[in-house]
Amino acid sequence: MRMPVEGDKSMSSLHCCQGKSRSGGDVPQPKTWRRRVRGTAELILPGALLALMPKCPLCLAAYVALGTGLTMSRSSARILMRSLTALCIGTLALCVVRRVVSWHHNRQSLNLQPTQTPR
Repeated sequence: MRMPVEGDKSMSSLHCCQGKSRSGGDVPQPKTWRRRVRGTAELILPGALLALMPKCPLCLAAYVALGTGLTMSRSSARILMRSLTALCIGTLALCVVRRVVSWHHNRQSLNLQPTQTPR
């Protein structure tokens, strides 16, 4: 491994999602429309499923029977309902935590550039 010497720029701290500007600083790549759609869908889909899911296990068993033709017992419908609820809440919590961490990271990384003092 080659270590940098004073003033040598042989090692780069760029990540795979960052580009390099002409001034030599690290600049994050702009978000594409696919990333924006994916980020929005990550929050909307679990919330919509949680809101539209029936609150009664027998209603869920009826929807499963209508959609797939398979029947379910009341206890298995209750387990499925609780599992889907936990999965939706966990997914929403993960998305919110990722957004907060990303926001916090972007907020802190804005002030990392050293400023030159006039002499």
